[in-house]
Amino acid sequence: MTIEKVVMNIVIIDYGAGNIQSIKFAIQRLGYEAVLSNDPEEIKAADKVIFPGVGEASSAMDKLRATGLDTLIPELKQPVLGICLGMQLMCNSSEEGNTKGLGIYNVDVVKFEDNLKVPQIGWNQINNLNSPLFKDVNEDEFMYLVHSFYAPLSDETIACTNYDVEYSSAFQKDNFYGVQFHPEKSSIAGSQILKNFLEL
Repeated sequence: MTIEKVVMNIVIIDYGAGNIQSIKFAIQRLGYEAVLSNDPEEIKAADKVIFPGVGEASSAMDKLRATGLDTLIPELKQPVLGICLGMQLMCNSSEEGNTKGLGIYNVDVVKFEDNLKVPQIGWNQINNLNSPLFKDVNEDEFMYLVHSFYAPLSDETIACTNYDVEYSSAFQKDNFYGVQFHPEKSSIAGSQILKNFLEL
């Protein structure tokens, strides 16, 4: 007996501020196809939405505002996964460029202390995992991170990482999920997290 793979409409938001091809390839390796789009109707019609981001917060928010995505994203009803800068933009604000965020997570993103090497680049552990997003992922699993700013712990934190300070490496509020690390670059465990999100 063959098991049919569920056909799913997956949209990666393409607003000119994401390393989106690597995410698309990671989804393909899981047996799904994703489309890149900044079209509001296409995004609203998706089964799952991925909101990536690489770069600087204020210019990324400018790009979202220019296309109206800043008002669309917080209104989405399907599961949404913010990655790296995408997760940070889902917070109230960021010290990077003194940027007002989307206000999904009730926390303000701040810069690491000057005594730390920034950006934090490379592998670090995630712990206190508390979400179906981390099904079959071990405590203290290593994930790949690149960031100079971080989100403090909050009621919406579902995973933590320590880099001199304990901070939020993942959030969940209602249908909105966010991860500071790059699951698409985090080997088998990262693929498992993407798989879990797609199967929510």
